[in-house]
Amino acid sequence: MKDSYQEYYDIIEKHIMDFIPPIDTKSDTLYDAVKYSITNGGKRLRPVLLLAACEFAGGEIKSALPYACAIEYIHTYSLIHDDLPGMDDDELRRGKPTNHKVYGEGMAILAGDALLNTAYEVMYKDLIYYFDTPECLSCKVNAGLTIAKGSGIRGMIAGQASDIENENKVCSNEMLDYIHVNKTGALIAAAVRAGLYLGGAKDSEFERLTTFAEYYGLAYQISDDILDVIGNAEEMGKNPNVDLKRGKSSYVSVNGLDAAYEKLDELISKAVNSIECYYDNAEIFRDVALNLKSRTK
Repeated sequence: MKDSYQEYYDIIEKHIMDFIPPIDTKSDTLYDAVKYSITNGGKRLRPVLLLAACEFAGGEIKSALPYACAIEYIHTYSLIHDDLPGMDDDELRRGKPTNHKVYGEGMAILAGDALLNTAYEVMYKDLIYYFDTPECLSCKVNAGLTIAKGSGIRGMIAGQASDIENENKVCSNEMLDYIHVNKTGALIAAAVRAGLYLGGAKDSEFERLTTFAEYYGLAYQISDDILDVIGNAEEMGKNPNVDLKRGKSSYVSVNGLDAAYEKLDELISKAVNSIECYYDNAEIFRDVALNLKSRTK
C-alpha cells in the first residue's frame, strides 16, 4: 500500500480527466462545464478510499483506477446538483463560484448529468476487457453494482430526497441518521466496498472495513455539520451556515454543538477500533478517521 493519503490523491489528480470521453466541438460549453467542476480541486476522498481498499485487499491500482475516477465523477455530479437553486442554492464550491453561477442553471444540470452517465460508461467499458476471466469479471461487476447502489435511490439520492423533505421541520435523530447515512455515508461505504471487491478481499476484510466505512461516513457528515457552524468560507471552500439558512436539520441543530462533538468522537473511536486488528496495514483508514478531529478544531 501507499504510505500516505497524498500519494493516492496525486494518482487521482493525474488521471481524473483520462476517462472523460471526447465531446464534439459543437458541445464545447458542456465539456468546459464538466471540466470546470471535475478539476476544481476537492479532497478526492472517495476515490482515495477505493484505491486504498483495493491495495489493502491485495489488488492493483491500475485495475481499480476506472472505478475510482467513476466514483469521483458521481460525487462531483452530486455537488453540482446540490448547489443548484432548487437544492442548496449555493454560490461557492471548493473556493470557486459554483457551476451554475459560471455556466447557468441549465448547463450545470447537464454537466452533472454528463458526469453521472460517464461514470457508468467508464465502468461498463472496463468490463469488456474481462469477459475471458470470469472471476475477475465478477469482482468488477460487484464493484460497479456497489457504486450504483451507494449513489442511487437506496443510497445517496434517498438521503438527499429526505433531506429536502425535512427542511424547516422538527427532525428526529432517527430521521437525521437516515439522511446522513444515505446522503453522505452510502457513497463513502460504497467506495471502500468497491475497492475491496476489486482487490479480491476476504469475507473478514469485507466485514471489518464495511463497519469502519459506515462509522466513518456518519462521522464525516457530523464533522460537516459542525464545520457549517464554526467554519469560514476561506477554510472550507464553501459558504458556512448554509444548513441554518435553508432550515436543514443537522446534528448541531437537533442536538447542540457539544453533543455533536461527543457523537463525532464516539464514531471515530468505533471506526478506528473496528480495524485495529490490521495494525499498520490499515494506517491510511485510521488516519482519515482521526483527521476528522483536527478538521473540526
